[in-house]
Amino acid sequence: MSRLLIRLIINAIALWLTTLVLSPHVWVEAFAPGDTFAVVLTYLLVALIFGVVNGIIGNFIRIVAFPVYILTLGLIALVVNALLLLLVSWISGLLGFGLHIEDFWWGLLGAVVLALLSWLIGIILRPFVKKR
Repeated sequence: MSRLLIRLIINAIALWLTTLVLSPHVWVEAFAPGDTFAVVLTYLLVALIFGVVNGIIGNFIRIVAFPVYILTLGLIALVVNALLLLLVSWISGLLGFGLHIEDFWWGLLGAVVLALLSWLIGIILRPFVKKR
């Protein structure tokens, strides 16, 4: 259970840093913009939505599209991750707050930046995530 919480926090921090890097085109709208707790909770909720979408729909797409992954030498993964990020944006938008992405190309760049930052933060925090 603690690994799940640490992964959620890692994804929330990576999402926050991604919105800082791609600020005018990718942003997160909190449900109470002035409240710091609400902003942090919004990032955690968007990270949770991203984890669920990536875990369920992302794995299904990766299994079904396995031959396409082989044909494109894995480059289709960039497009799949961008579409999953846009799906997270749409789902969180239905809730009235959350992730907003300007268009597909910013979603593609956002997915790349998010993956790199999540990987880097995961490496830094690996001693805390490691199984005991």
